[in-house]
Amino acid sequence: MSLKIVHYPPYTSKWNPIEHKVFPHITRAMSGIPLNSIETAEAAIASAKTKTGLTVVTDILKKTYAKGKEVAKDYLDHLKITHGDSLPKLNYTISSMIGT
Repeated sequence: MSLKIVHYPPYTSKWNPIEHKVFPHITRAMSGIPLNSIETAEAAIASAKTKTGLTVVTDILKKTYAKGKEVAKDYLDHLKITHGDSLPKLNYTISSMIGT
């Protein structure tokens, strides 16, 4: 399996279409609501929707992750990282070399 990673360059969030289409509706849905708990915030965010029917899905991660865990020393040796032609530091594909 391959995983393609594409980042927005720094300081370009104004071009992020998700932010422009969804964030104003989330802000409106949360206006005037006291955020006393994470569940209240989750419910307020999940209630947001656009005129065209776009809805927001929320998922609160309740797992506590351990600090200080390190990746196995040979982990990166089993990955193939291919950088894209355009903005290679921000666009790359990660593939497993196991079985190839």
